[in-house]
Amino acid sequence: MTPFSFRLQQTRQRARAGEFVTPHGKVQTPVFMPVGTKASVKSLDSLDVAQTGAQIILGNTYHLFLKPGEQLIHELGGLHQFMNWDQPILTDSGGFQVFSLGSRTTILEHGVEFYSHLDGTRHFFTPETSIEIQRHLGADIIMAFDECTPDLADAVYTQAALDRTHRWAEQCFNYWHKKERLSAQGRYQALFGIIQGAMHPELRRQSAQFITGLDFDGIAVGGETIGYNMAGSQEVMDWIEEILPADKPRYAMGLGRDPEDIVAAVQMGFDMFDCVGPTRLARNGALFYGHLAEKGGKFVFESPHHHGRLNIRRQEFSHDTRVIMEDCDCTTCQAGYTRAYLNHLYKNHELSYYRLASIHNVRCMMRLTEQLREEILRS
Repeated sequence: MTPFSFRLQQTRQRARAGEFVTPHGKVQTPVFMPVGTKASVKSLDSLDVAQTGAQIILGNTYHLFLKPGEQLIHELGGLHQFMNWDQPILTDSGGFQVFSLGSRTTILEHGVEFYSHLDGTRHFFTPETSIEIQRHLGADIIMAFDECTPDLADAVYTQAALDRTHRWAEQCFNYWHKKERLSAQGRYQALFGIIQGAMHPELRRQSAQFITGLDFDGIAVGGETIGYNMAGSQEVMDWIEEILPADKPRYAMGLGRDPEDIVAAVQMGFDMFDCVGPTRLARNGALFYGHLAEKGGKFVFESPHHHGRLNIRRQEFSHDTRVIMEDCDCTTCQAGYTRAYLNHLYKNHELSYYRLASIHNVRCMMRLTEQLREEILRS
């Protein structure tokens, strides 16, 4: 059995290059994790995902709990075997999805009551429940159950939510330790704690001190602002970066909608990222286009298009015989699929469009993190 370990290899100002080891192999950081919410990265099979250069993918505890159920996945050998993916997997705790249900959720001191968005059935998650579901799913990295606090929450509410998150973090940690830090399939599972505190500097620092005080394998930063508000994400990291241990990976939860977000987050000091954005944008006609560059000692993502996206639905591409991006090494571009053809597929809702476009966007994120890593290691 291979336990989890992380090695920081090089830094460039705050940007970091490292490597962590899991029972399903090594992952080199910085790393973008495609999101396979329901044990599937939308429109892609596992071979497609592997060919993009993805090293690790993310599954969603809430959705997999509801359908098909963690017990069935366990009976079928765990998430890796179920979805035919032999590389590392991370599962979130289900907390963000539960809290996003709004009026269908009631937060209590010992857990969260919620009603399924699928059929209205009532369920209850405690910290121990979340860990046990993740144990049966069998991912290499699992997350502590936390309360995802809105940015606009006042200090009184945020403090109460933070106290609750910290109690739940301890409960998750103790239950994980009681289960010998193993999945239901008998493999080591790394547990990451999550820093909350909304947009209150002192509460973010308080949370960073508490979470890093427990022997988690990695540290995540959560909350509404992370990934959705990059200026806010920068503020949060500025408040807590000096508290974070250098010898543990740093995970920005839900960050990575656009290539420019990844470039910014790496320079903030984050190592791991995930977002549904690249595949969702692809399905909606937005294809990444641009290159990593350096200006004034800073990395930037340069593109002639707004947010680094080419809008394939535009009529101007209906006769364009060029590939999406001339020097792109994704299989869509390398196979010679033209902008005109993709424009046609998109306008006619052909299913092959979603696969070809998603391959391109995911590969762009992978290539970007690979290039950032190379630049940091050269420092």
